[in-house]
Amino acid sequence: MSYYRYHVFFCTNKRERGEQCCEQCNATEIRNYAKARIKQLGLSGQGKVRINSAGCLDRCELGPVIVVYPDDVWYTYLDREDVDEIIDEHLVNGRAVDRLKI
Repeated sequence: MSYYRYHVFFCTNKRERGEQCCEQCNATEIRNYAKARIKQLGLSGQGKVRINSAGCLDRCELGPVIVVYPDDVWYTYLDREDVDEIIDEHLVNGRAVDRLKI
């Protein structure tokens, strides 16, 4: 069994030359929101959920990007509502959100 039930990585990479990147879509802000919401729901810590930043996940053209392990499910999102749906459906209820999968 892994240390966390779910380990969620938010790409927060910023490319300096104006190339497409997740940070252009407020990835750090959304990641901070997700981390706070997970804590608020009492879902953080050992055996639960860990929210992390990641460097480039090399899927920038599909971004912003999140990957959830150990399920190996890749998502894109537009806003907090999309992230709330991922939290509520996938991280709480164990059901992937098909409409956001990439």
